[in-house]
Amino acid sequence: MRDVIKAAVALTFAMLLAPASAATDRDRADCEQMTNPGLKISACTRILSAANLPNDVKVFGHHHLGVGLLLQQNFDRAIVEFNEALKIDPTFVKSFNSRGNAWRGKGDLDNAIADYNEAIRLDPNFAFPYNGRASAFLNKGDIDRAIDDYSQVIRLDPTLAAPYSNRALAWRAKGDFDRALADADEGLRRDQKNPAIFSARGEIWRMKGDLARALADQDQAVRLDPQSPLPYLTRGDTYRYKGDSARALADYDGALRVRPDYIPAFVGRGLTFEKQGNLKSARAEYEKALNSRSQFRGDTAGEAINTARARLAAFDSGAPQPVIPPAPLRRASADSIPTPSIAALAAAPAAATQGRRVALIIGNAAYKSVPPLNNPEHDAEAIAASLRATGFARVTVVSDASREQMTDALRTFATEAEQADWAVVYYSGHGLEVNGINYLVPIDAKISSDRDVQFAAVPLDQVMASVDGAKKLKLVLLDACRNNPFVPQMRRTVPSDATVATTASPNSAAPTRSIGLGLAEIKVSGATLVVYAAKHGQTALDGEGNDSPFAVAVVQRIATPNVEINKLFRLVRDDVMEATAGRQEPYTYGSLPGREDFFFMQK
Repeated sequence: MRDVIKAAVALTFAMLLAPASAATDRDRADCEQMTNPGLKISACTRILSAANLPNDVKVFGHHHLGVGLLLQQNFDRAIVEFNEALKIDPTFVKSFNSRGNAWRGKGDLDNAIADYNEAIRLDPNFAFPYNGRASAFLNKGDIDRAIDDYSQVIRLDPTLAAPYSNRALAWRAKGDFDRALADADEGLRRDQKNPAIFSARGEIWRMKGDLARALADQDQAVRLDPQSPLPYLTRGDTYRYKGDSARALADYDGALRVRPDYIPAFVGRGLTFEKQGNLKSARAEYEKALNSRSQFRGDTAGEAINTARARLAAFDSGAPQPVIPPAPLRRASADSIPTPSIAALAAAPAAATQGRRVALIIGNAAYKSVPPLNNPEHDAEAIAASLRATGFARVTVVSDASREQMTDALRTFATEAEQADWAVVYYSGHGLEVNGINYLVPIDAKISSDRDVQFAAVPLDQVMASVDGAKKLKLVLLDACRNNPFVPQMRRTVPSDATVATTASPNSAAPTRSIGLGLAEIKVSGATLVVYAAKHGQTALDGEGNDSPFAVAVVQRIATPNVEINKLFRLVRDDVMEATAGRQEPYTYGSLPGREDFFFMQK
């Protein structure tokens, strides 16, 4: 009888405790597995509120609470929770990885990489930190290391689609579109219903100049993910580039149906109306973008806002807006694109308040050891005529210069710059990047190995030194990012012993000098701007006519009065993007002091 009573009491207590136990199990499951960040955070918070928790449960709760906050992009609070988990267990690999993701979300790439490194040290077979570190390297512009890490993720788990898709984006950033396509295809073999991979592959086809295939993949991305604005946006951009305004506007409307405050869609509509010549409607869209209270202000939105500001400034100038023809549906050449010819401008002189302005224009076309270029001679003449028309006191043109002639011209110009308020150098020709150093290539250069470059070419530092003495503004324009014929014939050599000692581990092979695609990123300070025809690590296109797309855009925009120079080069960037279907993106390095605005022309 006593045993029956004990059993009944035990059953009663079990029934009383069951709801609480079940609730705890549900909280644990929700805390760990819930993808809704609010529900995840609530469940983890309930777990952590209990008294006398064992350490493993505390680590679990803090880590997953941090993940919930990370999903909400509340990076600072997420880092606090990951710190708590790591205080209790300094070897908890997942918190190092997730804290790395939070640092990366904050834009602190160095701290992110440090956390990924520690996670990899603790567990070299854990794939996620390699993926996060690759993304951080990609954000830093270190594309080769990003590719290496994505490759490591693939080695650890070749069944995953995402690392192939991510590595495809890295290959695209490197300009190797064939490898990018191959990785995108591998990703789709593993996940045939992944809209992000279709979208990425569509962008790769666009960069290869095949808008038809780009649209086919973008159609699939929209079909698979109709509740995201991004697939509509990218397809709308492609339709706009090819001149199909009706479909472009329909896609931007689709993006706005999903997210009514989507800033890039307002700007896409504005650019489409502008292409139609409907400047009133374009202005209205740009103003919507600037007045939007959207909370979604990442890189894409920031770029769109900069475009809206520049376009409105161009409208306010009262100058006619350039007409940019549609990009071809399929490229005729890998290295060039149709461009209109440029007529010399007949502009009124700039206001005297801009001070004395001087320029050196170098156009190198008649190369002796590689095929000649068609554009630089014409580009140099057009840019020189434009600067003279806008009131430059002196414009010196040097054509087909040897190394000695380039050096002499820069030395002479440095003296002129010291007596000027503005000093401008424009260079059109071949350029090279070796081991992170940029060089401009004279026509007499003979380059058979990477070591030859420092003796045969002119370092960009010499160009920067030539403008350094100007009192107010130093400006360097480089149309030197072409697909360079010197690179395939250059033999790679081993660096000096000192370089090997600092860059190679004891068990690694001695590295060779790196030869980059296009030009390397440049750091500038003071009242200095450096404008590349194509962003660092990318190549620029030649024009199938007499002039390059970059030169056409510069000449068209220099004559626009009352547009501050940062906005003016934003217009140049956007015009080149339109003309090349996004295949070429000019990039401006440096910033100007806020105490004075600079204008090529004022009225």
